Amino acid sequence: MHAPFTPPTIEPETLMLAYRSGIFPMADRRDDPEIFWVEPRLRAILPLDGFHLSHSLARTLKRGRFAVTCNAAFADVLDACAAPRADEEGSWISHRIQASYERLHALGQAHSVECWEVANDGTRALVGGLYGVGFDRVFCGESMFSRRTDASKVALSWLVAALRLAGVQLLDCQFITPHLASLGAVEISQERYLRLLRRAQSGSFPAGSSSGVGVAVGDGAGLGRAEAPPLALPEAFGALLSEASSAGLSSSPGKLIAHFLTQTS
Repeated sequence: MHAPFTPPTIEPETLMLAYRSGIFPMADRRDDPEIFWVEPRLRAILPLDGFHLSHSLARTLKRGRFAVTCNAAFADVLDACAAPRADEEGSWISHRIQASYERLHALGQAHSVECWEVANDGTRALVGGLYGVGFDRVFCGESMFSRRTDASKVALSWLVAALRLAGVQLLDCQFITPHLASLGAVEISQERYLRLLRRAQSGSFPAGSSSGVGVAVGDGAGLGRAEAPPLALPEAFGALLSEASSAGLSSSPGKLIAHFLTQTS
């Protein structure tokens, strides 16, 4: 008997070069060993100073309905994102793609945000989250999932807050969906996306945005942390928790996130 063939993972250098060039991999199905590279004509981004925090989402954050972590369950988040969904025939996250991103995560270049439902006895269940790839002043969101109302929105809220604090300039969402559009995502041409991508990698954004952070719908925005190197997502996430603790909100850091997003949107 022969052992089943396991396709090699995509080399991290190849993956990162692809993201820096504005393309990303997909597969036709979960067990497909082949991948194809995508460069969409229309690209979705979420302007970090245009995140739409609804009143209901703000209430959910303030109530601390979910415990939120960063990089606590990367593989589990990928498993959930790749799971079959009612509105989709299959998953573009193949086993090969998942293994490639887990390798990228081990190298500190791919990150996850998790939402947990905590029971009275202290046990917790993963009910929502997202993952993506970060470099320079760019974060490329790959996928998200939700098993409870607002769980993925809470994860995205924390991500946006952390990216603002990190000095990130571009949050790539790949393809527009009604869900993302309701949170402030917009669709732009790939040509325009590449201009934003190049600027976010070079840090050549002019100053003067209303919030001082994030990327505006236009082609330039303030640098935020322009004079300092950008923080990695886990560092920025930790800084948010530290700030919540300093404000006496360690038991409900979602209040700080809601306030931060309201003040800077």
